[in-house]
Amino acid sequence: MFAVSLGDDSAELRPLEIWQAEEFLAHMDRARELVDPWIPFASFATDLDSARDLLRRYAEKQAADTGRLYGIWLEDTLVGGVLFRIFDTASGNCEIGVWLEPAAQGRGLITRAAERLIDWAVYERGMHRVEWDASAANTRSIAVAERLGMTRDGVIRQNYLYRGVRHDSEIWSVLAPEWRARAGR
Repeated sequence: MFAVSLGDDSAELRPLEIWQAEEFLAHMDRARELVDPWIPFASFATDLDSARDLLRRYAEKQAADTGRLYGIWLEDTLVGGVLFRIFDTASGNCEIGVWLEPAAQGRGLITRAAERLIDWAVYERGMHRVEWDASAANTRSIAVAERLGMTRDGVIRQNYLYRGVRHDSEIWSVLAPEWRARAGR
């Protein structure tokens, strides 16, 4: 297995796979309160079978080259994750999603992990557009998009129904030439 260092604090980005379902479920239980108000991701993994199913769906997406899922480990504890929810090589567009448990907040882990994913998408896979879709009320997620140098493309009003409430989505993106210029490449 491979691990990508996220800095000097022992944080690592690693593939998140089916055999890690128990660890993933324990993490989701710790993250649920923070994640659940914004996205249904945590509600998809509420017991061992549903955790395995979610990880299996992403393994299938990876096999089809349409998505990927990675965990963020801090001192060998799974504390968050990043994923390509959409990965469309034909159009050159992808969408990143992120989550973190409360104990790991405030360390820049999500920003650093998202940077690694964008680097890989742009430099290795030749993606042209990387999107970030966040609830307009999720100011922490929007702040990450800003730190990544993304541009706010707009708001899709009442875009999705979640827990009986309609939510606006903010769409942010960075284009490959912008990402390369940011890194001076």
